[in-house]
Amino acid sequence: MFVDKVSIKLKAGNGGNGAVSFRREKYIPKGGPDGGFGGHGGDVIFEVDTGLHTLMDFRYKKKFQAGHGENGSGGNRSGKNGAHEIIKVPPGTLVKDEETDLVIADLKTPGQQKVLLRGGRGGQGNASFATATRQTPRFAQDGGKGKELSVILELKSIADVGLVGFPNVGKSTILSILSSARPKIADYHFTTLQPNLGVVEVRPGQSFIMADIPGIIEGAHEGVGLGYAFLRHIERTRILIQVIDVSGSEGRDPLDDFNIISGELKQYSEKLANRPQIVAANKTDIPGAQENIEKLRELVEPLGIKVFPISAAQNQGFRPLLDEVVRMLDELPELESFEDEEVGDFILDEEESPFEITKENSEYILSGPAVDRLLARVNLDDYESLQYFQRALRKLGMIDALRERGVTDGDTVHLGDVEFDFVD
Repeated sequence: MFVDKVSIKLKAGNGGNGAVSFRREKYIPKGGPDGGFGGHGGDVIFEVDTGLHTLMDFRYKKKFQAGHGENGSGGNRSGKNGAHEIIKVPPGTLVKDEETDLVIADLKTPGQQKVLLRGGRGGQGNASFATATRQTPRFAQDGGKGKELSVILELKSIADVGLVGFPNVGKSTILSILSSARPKIADYHFTTLQPNLGVVEVRPGQSFIMADIPGIIEGAHEGVGLGYAFLRHIERTRILIQVIDVSGSEGRDPLDDFNIISGELKQYSEKLANRPQIVAANKTDIPGAQENIEKLRELVEPLGIKVFPISAAQNQGFRPLLDEVVRMLDELPELESFEDEEVGDFILDEEESPFEITKENSEYILSGPAVDRLLARVNLDDYESLQYFQRALRKLGMIDALRERGVTDGDTVHLGDVEFDFVD
């Protein structure tokens, strides 16, 4: 089964907690703090693997989590960092934020890696909080939480040239003749149920990748037939070859076929409709084809599109077609990546985030990740830790923000489970 779109859940590893510890050695009666740092949480990393061709594996595994960092310990020993979670995907995979549909990564180069989520930072041990005036801090910092994200993986096959056209016009046969690909071929509609890729070697040292896209019919951009599911696979191609049955053996008019396919491409994507095209007029070995070839030329050549008569059944006419493809590929620039066109800002790790202030009656509530992290760092039962907490409120701008919201002496302020009366 060919799978080209899946939804998965990701989670970076949590950072380990810093340690609260003091030296306890013989003949050292007043050893100082020696709590070590917690280890960093593991990252979630995507990597392109050319050995993969579908997203089939993701049908069975939907959740991916990096390893957590270990807690610090005494003797200034830091905890071990969490293991990275490396997720391998085939070339041509887009990673999108499931909630916003924003493209986060465009993975197409063999071996390419993208760090999608960074693990939480390891917490500082109490040794790092020691100062000249606070020589025995009895608090440490908890590790940061790893971020979670739901993403959609979408596979867009990478090929230089895409074969498009109605079902049963000979696309799969053409691919099998020109490349080493061996797609399933039969004399009925929708034989091809998945995109097929093949390497076309024009001459030694000169080749390109060709894709046979499943038959597109009228209404494909709205989900009719099979074309809608695979139109995305020709967005990567630099050239489109419209394969037209000029014999009319299926009871269709070749001119109508060209107009319908062109319309479907335009309905799906304006950029796709403007992609350079060639028309391969197939089945020229069938009587009546020559008259239709001339009509087809009159229709498409004014649009700057060349027509090449071929016969896939007799393996004829391919050399001029291939020469034109090579010429065009040499002149055309590489396509921009989807990431260059669509990607937006995406926060990979846990930086200090803004906090929010809400007011309920005469009480003020401070909330947000910055508040959560501050509370995780302190032990409010310890006097020195409480002093650190008060200084941090000012340093983070929370006191000034409360004043701007109109807080006055005696008003109640809540930070998580902590409640205190504001005193300016």
